Amino acid sequence: MIDTVVLDIGETLTSDDRYWASWADWLGVPRHTVAALVGAVTAQGRDNADALRLIRPGIDVAAEYEAREAAGRGEYLDEDDLYDDVRPALTALRAAGVRVVVAGNQTVRAGRLLRALDLPADHVATSAEWGVAKPEPEFFARVLEAAGSAPERTLYVGDHPANDVFPARAAGLRTAHLRRGPWGYLWADDPDVRAAAEWSIDSLQQLPSLVAQ
Repeated sequence: MIDTVVLDIGETLTSDDRYWASWADWLGVPRHTVAALVGAVTAQGRDNADALRLIRPGIDVAAEYEAREAAGRGEYLDEDDLYDDVRPALTALRAAGVRVVVAGNQTVRAGRLLRALDLPADHVATSAEWGVAKPEPEFFARVLEAAGSAPERTLYVGDHPANDVFPARAAGLRTAHLRRGPWGYLWADDPDVRAAAEWSIDSLQQLPSLVAQ
């Protein structure tokens, strides 16, 4: 039985379109250039921030992030950034008595913006707020604290094998790989991902019936 569903954020709940487009605009390059480079580094198994380093070698990404914030061109999320299945799926899970937790590798600001959206979730937290990021085991220890349920009764849902599926499985959680976004599509049929994920899903709206099983 699954008591709690924990969901990743980027490319699970929210589209990264605005995020990468804003970086392209800030760096003064076409948006498709950044999108293509993100895809390239993803396929190489590299940190997606390496796309920015290819455009501007030696860039201090954290410093540029702060500069964007200071210029009023910083990180932003609103209802348009949510995938269409997010509210219906989370609402259905809570109606079924399942605790819903949102936890992913995001900034402190992203956490505030997500909570301002008043998602149908019991808890929303980001790695920056916790001071530890995926795939570190301590992140998933914090996930279980937020879940308030045993690992075998907690389902972690995400698109990224290395950050979501593999470390969640190693922490004893149950796992669902979401075929969404660059990482989700690229690794959907990888044998190791298939072996580590108990379920492979195409939409969050599959979760209520999956949990009901």
